[in-house]
Amino acid sequence: MFFYTYVLLSLKDNQFYIGYSSNLKERIKEHSSGKNTSTNPRRPLKLIYYEAHLSKVDAMRREKYFKTEKGKSSLRQMIRESLNNT
Repeated sequence: MFFYTYVLLSLKDNQFYIGYSSNLKERIKEHSSGKNTSTNPRRPLKLIYYEAHLSKVDAMRREKYFKTEKGKSSLRQMIRESLNNT
């Protein structure tokens, strides 16, 4: 079983939403359909990055890191070409 750290980009406000889940496909459906209260007003959303981890703790740690300023900066560097094409 994998645990995923994922990053969504709000096409409405151009901001990131960062989370983790054991079922990435289902979680993205929940965000897209408005079932998540924190992302509902920020729809539409686009999955722009994800990582798979064997450990839930590792996925949670990575999520926490990406939510820091340093983590967001690293994320922007890692996916800078993808962000330019959005």
